[in-house]
Amino acid sequence: MPHLAHIALVVRDYDEALAFYTAKLGFTLVEDTYQPEQDKRWVTIRPPGAPDNATTILLARATSPEQVAAIGNQSGGRVFLFLATDDFARDYAAFTAAGVKWVRPPATHDYGTVAVFADLYGNLWDLVEFTPSAETD
Repeated sequence: MPHLAHIALVVRDYDEALAFYTAKLGFTLVEDTYQPEQDKRWVTIRPPGAPDNATTILLARATSPEQVAAIGNQSGGRVFLFLATDDFARDYAAFTAAGVKWVRPPATHDYGTVAVFADLYGNLWDLVEFTPSAETD
């Protein structure tokens, strides 16, 4: 059955992106393999606690002017990725302590509690704890 295996996130530098996602957000490094024939690395990460078969984020280093222009603006200024949590207060506090830049403060809606943060390049993310009924709708 088809499923999303990876989502590519265009980055300026592998190591600075890894530092942000692992140190500030607590993501797990899944793979970091150098591919000499293309002079690039295959770098994948996933949120902490995600199952081994979960969709990963592929950190893709920009190699052309078009790709460089997309760094930090992969979704045209809209929220790009949605990071679901089972404990909004815990993760909001941890991200804040790690220096994550919040773009919109926490708000409670019918679907859950959410706040918007920017990654190191400016891509917007939702941190969201869905209400139990919203997850199944």
